[in-house]
Amino acid sequence: MNDIIYDKEFYGIDYTTTKIKNDYESCIFTNCNFSEISLRSFRFTECEFMDCDLSNAKIDETAFQDIQFINCKLLGLKFDSCSPFLLTFNFINCNLNFTSFYQLKIEKTIFKNCKMHEIDFAETNLSNAVFDNCDLSKSVFENSNLSKVNFISSYNFDINPELNILKKAKFSKENVIGLLSSYNIEIT
Repeated sequence: MNDIIYDKEFYGIDYTTTKIKNDYESCIFTNCNFSEISLRSFRFTECEFMDCDLSNAKIDETAFQDIQFINCKLLGLKFDSCSPFLLTFNFINCNLNFTSFYQLKIEKTIFKNCKMHEIDFAETNLSNAVFDNCDLSKSVFENSNLSKVNFISSYNFDINPELNILKKAKFSKENVIGLLSSYNIEIT
């Protein structure tokens, strides 16, 4: 059985050259580099990642339970390959470009001030999620549950209302055009 590391702070560690343990609970990682390393079957519970780089990390069967990502670089992560058990996280001021959330159930997730280009949200349950001031350029929403999702301050999204559940989703007058682009109409 793996040792669990509780309530510790880690600062400035480059895990591409430093061995990492498997299980962390109530820990804070600040300015750490996890890019391209294997975190396969690791467990992070009630942890916070601040100013960290997890780009292209291997997260197969990784458990992320009640996680906060703040000012992190998370390029190319396949969250759809991590453990779905109690999967919960929020993202603030993060770069999530080229990330996949395909078929996940991530209700109530908060995305705030995030760059989210070419994200795969196909068949994802995002009900009650919040996209606060997020750039969703070329992100894919197809057969997704977007019920009660707040898109009011987000932009550059392209969501086809015929291919997604949008019951009580919130949009601003300024960004509602993102719901019409699939109709190939001109709005002046």
